[in-house]
Amino acid sequence: MVIKPLTVKGTTQLLGVIGYPVKHSMSPIMHNAAIATLGLDYVYLPFPIAPDQLKTAIDGFAAVGLKGFNITIPHKQTIMPLLTDVSEVAQAIGAVNTVWWSDQGWCGTNTDAAGFIAPLKALSRDWSHAPALILGNGGAARAVVAACHQLGCSNVLVVGRSADKLAAFAQSWEMSPLQPNLSVHTWDRLDELLPMAGLVVNATPIGMAPKIEASPLTDGQMALLPSQTIAYDLIYVPRPTRFLQQASAAGLVTFDGLEMLVQQGAAALEIWTQQSPPVDVMRQALLEHVF
Repeated sequence: MVIKPLTVKGTTQLLGVIGYPVKHSMSPIMHNAAIATLGLDYVYLPFPIAPDQLKTAIDGFAAVGLKGFNITIPHKQTIMPLLTDVSEVAQAIGAVNTVWWSDQGWCGTNTDAAGFIAPLKALSRDWSHAPALILGNGGAARAVVAACHQLGCSNVLVVGRSADKLAAFAQSWEMSPLQPNLSVHTWDRLDELLPMAGLVVNATPIGMAPKIEASPLTDGQMALLPSQTIAYDLIYVPRPTRFLQQASAAGLVTFDGLEMLVQQGAAALEIWTQQSPPVDVMRQALLEHVF
């Protein structure tokens, strides 16, 4: 893929991503590829912002006219009180990953849910009779819960190791504006739940480097899933993960976290530019860089 190089001029507007550290972020790769393809007068840069400098950085961004930015660890929660407006979905997830400037000040949302469901929507399935089974109950699982609610899944089953953490997870959704049909279950009940799933999501770190041969499910448990179940792993390195290798061997349709990364980025770029992003270009830029 040949992408026209960006030309930075006196009129070029700034976009970016903040985090600490942020040098690992692949967002500049896909966003600058998209910006070049669209022929926009923007550039997308990484900004390493230490936690104690967050307020100073946000004020500085407003001063220099930054158009918008993405947010990664450790700022996704701590930035929320600094924003003028936070979307309903970001409030429900408890984290912001996309911010833009408006006449009222900085506004924030979370595009992870939109990124997660984008490839699922393309399947044109009726999700109203398809329970979603989410493996894990950390921060990533929160975005998936919101996404499954938006998708219209009949109910959302969250599985975790700690009963106390699961109880806290469930309680945190009781006052949510989304009100998903949510239930939580300990890991020992997994074999009972798998035959119900229309969608199974790995929202745990199991399968990441260095333990790339690990999977949250055994081969026997994978065989318990109905043939129409979609298997989705939020991990994208390695590609495919052991979890998705098992799912493919069982004949299931699979998606990985690379698509979520691309789609959440595309949703953010559309907010900033009001243009339809070149998703294929963004995906290919990442594939060429990562693989």
